[in-house]
Amino acid sequence: MKIFAERLKELRIEKGLTQNQLAKNLGLTHTAINLWESKKRVPNFDMVILIAQYFGVSTDYLAGLED
Repeated sequence: MKIFAERLKELRIEKGLTQNQLAKNLGLTHTAINLWESKKRVPNFDMVILIAQYFGVSTDYLAGLED
């Protein structure tokens, strides 16, 4: 899910957040955000939904299925 990593990072930066701040806001660890953005891991679907809701985008957008 290369596109997920890119979009997550883009959304985080647009909102002016560090990885630590985003992790805290979502109740996660900095490591989780870092692994996702570096394309080493992908979140489970429940977490994708939470991230989409947080940023006000669709899960399809995060997955690269729509622009």
